[in-house]
Amino acid sequence: MAKLVVLSEGMTGQSYELKVDKTTVGRVDDNTFQISQPSVSSHHCEVLLRGNDVVIKDLNSTNGTFINGQPVTGEAVLKPGQVLRLGEVEIRLESGAPAGVKRPMDSTMVIPKGVTLEQLEQGPQAGFDTAKGGFTKKKNETNKYFIIGGIVFALVIAIAFLIMISMIKSSH
Repeated sequence: MAKLVVLSEGMTGQSYELKVDKTTVGRVDDNTFQISQPSVSSHHCEVLLRGNDVVIKDLNSTNGTFINGQPVTGEAVLKPGQVLRLGEVEIRLESGAPAGVKRPMDSTMVIPKGVTLEQLEQGPQAGFDTAKGGFTKKKNETNKYFIIGGIVFALVIAIAFLIMISMIKSSH
């Protein structure tokens, strides 16, 4: 089944499956597919299913409706993979796999910052053992010192207690 997938930052991943012949798209909540973004008109466009075609009809939107950068005047066919832009919001039409066919899982990861060329040239970072295929345990010297300090402290308290007891006994 075909679906509209929002590509714009902050709304990435928001999607809508096209299940009915007419889907209204706009900013207000009475639309079938609501996109709460100021550049989208209250009733921006209609998405019409006509046979195997997905047709976009602009509803006199303020900031326009575009398919791959070309303005939609009246109606235009949107094909799978093409980008529909409503104001500043970009949406891609994805076609669903036929019933019974499993699509491979997308393994694409979004890395907000990414990596620099220098980081790639440095190779694996400390703590990552590629030979073992994972992270190695970080050595924690703090725990060893904490335990030794605790034992020394306990001994000092015990000696002080014994000295106090012997002082009390010798004063009587």
